[in-house]
Amino acid sequence: MRTPENPSEGSTRAGRYIRQLSGYRAFMPAPLPPDPSIRIAGELQVLLSQADRALGRLDGSIQTLPHPDMFVFMYVRKEAVLSSQIEGTQSSIQDVLAAEAQIFSPDTPKDVNEVVNYVRAMNHGIKRLAELPVSVRLIREIHVQLLQGVRGSHLTPGELRTSQNWIGPGGCTLNEATFVPPPPYELPQKMAELEKFIHADAGLPLLIKIGLAHAQFETIHPFLDGNGRVGRLLITFLLCEQGVLLKPVLYLSYFFKQNRQQYYEQLQSVRDSGTWEDWLMFFLRGVIDVSNQATTTARKVLTLREEHRHTITEKFGRAAANGHRVLEHLYEHPIVSVVEVQELIGTTYPAANDLVARMVDAGILFEFTGQIRNRKFNYQSYINLFRDNELEGEI
Repeated sequence: MRTPENPSEGSTRAGRYIRQLSGYRAFMPAPLPPDPSIRIAGELQVLLSQADRALGRLDGSIQTLPHPDMFVFMYVRKEAVLSSQIEGTQSSIQDVLAAEAQIFSPDTPKDVNEVVNYVRAMNHGIKRLAELPVSVRLIREIHVQLLQGVRGSHLTPGELRTSQNWIGPGGCTLNEATFVPPPPYELPQKMAELEKFIHADAGLPLLIKIGLAHAQFETIHPFLDGNGRVGRLLITFLLCEQGVLLKPVLYLSYFFKQNRQQYYEQLQSVRDSGTWEDWLMFFLRGVIDVSNQATTTARKVLTLREEHRHTITEKFGRAAANGHRVLEHLYEHPIVSVVEVQELIGTTYPAANDLVARMVDAGILFEFTGQIRNRKFNYQSYINLFRDNELEGEI
């Protein structure tokens, strides 16, 4: 239970701190939209226009790809790696692809399954959007997918927390915390208010609305673990649900990771001082930056595909048709074996082995296990397009 309201000094535009009976102060976010309302003018208005244009270019560039889903396959995994790295994982996109292909080595990071779970959570959410709107129910389902069988799986996946959590330096106590979210008895109401805002017609531009919703979710911090990852997934789900993007190809984890300290400071400034406009400008800069990066990557994918199609047509002779089939397969399965190629093209093992050898000689495939038997080959030049912005280590 709480004592009567005792707000901290400063703005209460985003909510207020209330001292609890045990002595610590927890933040009670005010329902969205903010009051006074968001002032969309000046730099915020310019950034909103630029972000809308950048998203439009991104969506258009994805639609020009012969098979947009081939881009989505890898981009989801890139996001999974970066979003999970924010939480301290060390796995790379190569580790994730290898794990999904059931290739494990002593060097495989132990946390790779956390990243694989992120991919599963993203795919589950996108599929469920066809029948279930973005809601507390969907958010809880995503949380189950995210924590199943990995670190944090003992922390009631899919259930709103029933104990107090807090944010701060490692080892700090509740009273020393940088930020204390609402106590558990407030969560059902706060999450219901957020869901109502998401589906209400608040007269706000969609990107402004999404930026507000993400910050509010992180402030509520409804789970004992996984709040950051779920909150970042929420951005993409809302963009797809509203039809701004036909495919889930906008992920802000790279931008948030590059600007981690500023990201946390902006969120805390909203809580302490009600600086919603500053947060939204930061958020929109991220949308612009990441949209432009994804657009560039999509163009590189198209260029690479045409280059390798030309190589196969010119050099593979009668095997060109099967070469093209394997190439298209690699965009969704960039790690293959000779047996998998044999099953794909429906030929003999020697013929499949010969085709793989041709693709190795052409610089399309690379053998990476170093084994004589059970060899695996990857489409490294394609994988590398999604590794350009991988940052090393924990931030």
